[in-house]
Amino acid sequence: MLTNYHTHTLFCDGDHSAEDMVLSAIDKGFCALGFSGHGYTDFDLSYCIKDMPGYISEINRLKDKYKDRIEIYLGLEEDAYCLCDRSKYDYIIGSCHYAKVQDQYYAIDSGAEYFRECLEQFGGDVCKLADNYYGYFVDYILSRKPDIVGHFDLITKFDELGESILLNNPDYNALAEKYMAQAARSGCIFEVNTGAISRKVRTTPYPAANLLQVLKKEGAPITLSSDSHNKDTLDCAFDETRRYLFDLGFRKLYALYDGRFQPFDLI
Repeated sequence: MLTNYHTHTLFCDGDHSAEDMVLSAIDKGFCALGFSGHGYTDFDLSYCIKDMPGYISEINRLKDKYKDRIEIYLGLEEDAYCLCDRSKYDYIIGSCHYAKVQDQYYAIDSGAEYFRECLEQFGGDVCKLADNYYGYFVDYILSRKPDIVGHFDLITKFDELGESILLNNPDYNALAEKYMAQAARSGCIFEVNTGAISRKVRTTPYPAANLLQVLKKEGAPITLSSDSHNKDTLDCAFDETRRYLFDLGFRKLYALYDGRFQPFDLI
């Protein structure tokens, strides 16, 4: 069952048109493809959708045009700091791309240098940054209950590029596991996201293995996604990640198919 529900296009910060992504998905043998353009964030216009009516219209056009070849779904990646009207979409991915300090938003995934600038706002204390990030994100997850939780530990995106200050930090890991356990009880589906692998900044998907073990212990459902910004990466590292998840004890992935989220065999 080949699917992906975290897909970006030229409507936001993707490299290709929505139709190019559909054609690539069909060529790769996908059963379903969900689009999840970045929801509008009024405090940061650098990467979000500006033409939401155009986005909605185009995805609905493609739904109809290719309905005999692939299931297409209209989704949105909503940021925890800027909520959308979810009634307009087939599903939403709830993500958090920022740490907020007073009235300033710091994008934690826009670059390694910018991440360090964000960390400086917390006196270089990674646990203070993580507590700020996860505290807000988990409150959002529990109250909003998005259909899919996006890249839960995005805060670790650049941790493999130099000296690890998060993934090999026992205090950070204990904090992240505590928050993941809380979030796992929301009933939401959590994505296993290979996007950082395609961008060559990580060798493993989000969430990290210890957080996946928390999801497994709590019985939380998971889905596999590529967070693709390019038509060539729609299935990035999917085979390896399926085996990785199997070795961690998972046996099912959830997919939006035939109009509803349902479990399918992992392998």
